[in-house]
Amino acid sequence: YCCCTLLSIRGIPQISYASTAPELSDDRRYDFFSRVVPPDSFQAQAMVDIIRALDWTYVSTVASEGSYGEKGVEAFQQISKEAGGICIAQSLKITHNPKLEDYDEAIQQLLETPHSRGVIIFASEEDVRGLLNATKRANQVGHFLWIGSDSWGAKSSPIHQLEDVAVGAVTILPKRSSIKGFDEYFTSLTLENNRRNVWFAEFWEENFDCRLLSSSKREDTSRKCTGQERIGIDSKYEQEGKVQFVIDAVYAMAHALHNMQRDLCPEHSGICPVMEAAEGKTLLKYIRNASFNGSAGTSVMFNKNGDAPGRYDLFQFQMTNSSVPEYRPIGQWVETLQLRLEELQWPEGEQAVPISMCSLPCKTGERKKRVKGMPCCWHCELCDGYQYQYDETSCRLCSYDMRPNPNRTECQPIPIVKLEWHSPWAVIPVFLAMLGIIATIFVMATFIHYNDTPIVRASGRELSYVLLTGIFLCYIITFLMIAKPDVGVCSFRRIFLGLGMCISYAALLTKTNRIYRIFEQGKQTVTAPRFISPTSQIAITSSLICLQLLGVLVWFAVDPPNTIIDYDEQKTMNPNLARGVLKCDITDLQMICSLGYSILLMVTCTIYAIKTRDVPEDFNEAKPIGFTMYTTCIVWLAFIPIFFGTAQSAEKLYIQTTTLTISMNLSASVALGMLYMPKVYVIIFHPELNVQKRKRSFKAMVTAATMSSRISVKPSERPNGEAKTELCENPPTAPTDPMSESHNMAINVFCNYYVVSVVVEVAAQTVSNEFFIFLVTVYCTCNSMVSVTSHDTY
Repeated sequence: YCCCTLLSIRGIPQISYASTAPELSDDRRYDFFSRVVPPDSFQAQAMVDIIRALDWTYVSTVASEGSYGEKGVEAFQQISKEAGGICIAQSLKITHNPKLEDYDEAIQQLLETPHSRGVIIFASEEDVRGLLNATKRANQVGHFLWIGSDSWGAKSSPIHQLEDVAVGAVTILPKRSSIKGFDEYFTSLTLENNRRNVWFAEFWEENFDCRLLSSSKREDTSRKCTGQERIGIDSKYEQEGKVQFVIDAVYAMAHALHNMQRDLCPEHSGICPVMEAAEGKTLLKYIRNASFNGSAGTSVMFNKNGDAPGRYDLFQFQMTNSSVPEYRPIGQWVETLQLRLEELQWPEGEQAVPISMCSLPCKTGERKKRVKGMPCCWHCELCDGYQYQYDETSCRLCSYDMRPNPNRTECQPIPIVKLEWHSPWAVIPVFLAMLGIIATIFVMATFIHYNDTPIVRASGRELSYVLLTGIFLCYIITFLMIAKPDVGVCSFRRIFLGLGMCISYAALLTKTNRIYRIFEQGKQTVTAPRFISPTSQIAITSSLICLQLLGVLVWFAVDPPNTIIDYDEQKTMNPNLARGVLKCDITDLQMICSLGYSILLMVTCTIYAIKTRDVPEDFNEAKPIGFTMYTTCIVWLAFIPIFFGTAQSAEKLYIQTTTLTISMNLSASVALGMLYMPKVYVIIFHPELNVQKRKRSFKAMVTAATMSSRISVKPSERPNGEAKTELCENPPTAPTDPMSESHNMAINVFCNYYVVSVVVEVAAQTVSNEFFIFLVTVYCTCNSMVSVTSHDTY
């Protein structure tokens, strides 16, 4: 550099045949410097192109201390940074006069980043050999993948006896050819015919490892040179790689001088005064404009910075078929890379190009989370949940009705499901509903066929048919709840969801309320209660049902029926299990409100059933109604926690629909079984009981009462275990005279027997309601008189 600087200061042009330092391309500092070899910046560009062709992104660099190594690595780092996609794991420097420990330490440092297998070497031959030796000592043969600069080139000296460590190394050498004429000339040189070269004698001693007798400086050998040795015969000879460039440098200067002389001295055959007076800048202009075919047949030229074009041959040290390793050409770099990848061979017989990456490529559906400060290093994170891979560094959430595909590269629609007929959740309710419908139709057909028989008439035909209609609708709703939702199905669901229960419990409530009012009125007066005729009962029941229908109409007006696809109900943590549920636009609250009115009727009916539980069992249906309502309440009390407790379950649609339909089926079945099955059983299997009882004469009743007087009936042993009658107030304490007590009992039996007999006739609608109230009043009065008078007075 000092020589170049000095010559530049003095304005003396210079042509180099070996200097490749990148900084010599600085035309501001070394403006008079030119060279016929490409600068190391071209070599660094070739290395970057090789690494990118091998798809490496994570490499280390090793440089010998000094301008060549440090500047070469610096150029490589700069170009790789500009190109992008290549990261430097470590950048090591081998100091001058290194020890074995220094090489071992360098190898250990390289092993700290094991994923960085590719190593770029800008180092001297000695340092290359030292690194290969250290690799062998560390037992890491085949781990590192070397990319050597032109100082390694295709030389055998750096890898002598280290061939196994160097296998797979890719090296770069400026494009050159062997000059045959030079070999002939140089091998013919002897001490006698080459006395003009003052250094030739020193070369002779070094080449043949001997000492010349005169003025020898070698002291490490005692062998004497005879002068008869021949180069290439008595010593190993290999043409120096830079011979071509030496010849080209000389010819470049010659062409520049020739062109300068031709232009400045056109009329002179030699140097003219004008040429002698010319400055260095004039000669530099002719040097930079020189262009000719060099000794190897390639063109020699200079760019504006005085650099020769970059032309490199690429070699790889390979094991050949004969198991003898050698350098084999694998391509070239002439401004662009031409690399024959199929001819590459790698250590340990690897077929594919080895990997030299900080992080392996992420799998499909994973994003890169880069390490700070290291763009080539990242952690792979799976796009989890309902996210898909938007690009290599980010994930995005799918829309609410979509889920990622199996590769998580895009979103796909979530499958739509509904409750299917063949599902176990539907089979059981449908089976129960079908049995219930068959039973209901059978009961209704039986009642219609025996419409005028006493049992059917005594059951209240009008309300019975209304109640059976409600039970039938309770079974029908099962099919509507399971059918595929559409606007029509959703409309019918809203109408019939609570209608069946409403009709059933409205009829039962009307019936129990009628009984309750009759007996309460009978305790106070002989006047019949209002609205106890069949027509009135139907009107009351219809009014209660109309309230339910009115609520449904309001619901239709406020929120018209529609279908929705609920993607939240079955949106599981695993997107593959996510499903959209096709259902009617009915919320849980709306469903409970629709059933709420029916539940209110049910509770009210239960209260009346409790109040009329003590009415004689031969008189009405209070007790069967009571058992029906108690059981129904238990069913619906179990329904509520199941229905709301599964609101967050992924099986919500199935569980709630099945629970609701089974509850309604059970409610209908309880009413059907307890209220009508016993009657149907009597009608079909015991028709002899389904006849109107004969009216007994007054004399027969007195006879029965007289016979009953012989039986001592204690108050504690009366029916129902009570000491008072069920329809009257507590009477005053009866007399204790045995005869009087006997007579009183006889009269009491007479009253009870007579009234009950007439009540049966009333139930069969053979007497008027007014006469029925009259008889209830007589019954209560009779019991009171027996309690306060003697038999004779009575």
